[in-house]
Amino acid sequence: MTTSVQLNKSHSASPANGADNDLIDSKDRDVRSRRAVFLKWLRKTHGWIGLWGAALGLLFGVTGILQNHRTVLKIPAAQVQETMLQISLPTPAPANVKEMASWLQKELMVDRPASRERSEPSKPVAWGDKTMKQPEHWSVTLSSPQTNLQAEYWVGNHFVTVKRSDQNVFGTLNNLHKGNGVGIPWILFADTLAGSIILLSLTGVVLWTQLNRRRMIGFGIGLTSLTLLIGFITQALM
Repeated sequence: MTTSVQLNKSHSASPANGADNDLIDSKDRDVRSRRAVFLKWLRKTHGWIGLWGAALGLLFGVTGILQNHRTVLKIPAAQVQETMLQISLPTPAPANVKEMASWLQKELMVDRPASRERSEPSKPVAWGDKTMKQPEHWSVTLSSPQTNLQAEYWVGNHFVTVKRSDQNVFGTLNNLHKGNGVGIPWILFADTLAGSIILLSLTGVVLWTQLNRRRMIGFGIGLTSLTLLIGFITQALM
């Protein structure tokens, strides 16, 4: 009798265990399916971000090479043509550096306001065994990626000295890379490249790990070790 009861209990428990196993398998399949869908979407997103990054990266890559070779193994691609002239002041003369900047913008037909205005007050300077008074000095910069205008004026003169620097194509690209003479739209546009590089790095890591726990732990350990190594090297060089 005891043996028969035990057999009946084991037979009655077997369907329940099988149902539990089927439920676990079903949940695992759902998790794997959602992971596969997410990774497929992430792969497509990674590709589109990479396409955008490649378009801008070509520009910044070429100009980055040119800037790396400004002094060592110099590549003479960027050329500047400089000219200088003197402009007579209007009547009445500008009362301050801001008025002079506005006047120069109209006189030189520049389509953007001054990027830099500076006023140095009058001060005594040593001249041999004498002390002489240096007049007030104004400087104004009107710049764009293609052209840079530097105006200098000593208060009391009847003219302003303007130095013009015209860049060739490679010089213009260098200025775009450095953000010289550009407006807010270009700055935000260039920021999208930095954002795309960050996203490419993050999505690339996720695609490599495929959300596998062991790979993610391994990547975390490797990244931490690399960060510590860079920190130790930086401290040693300082």
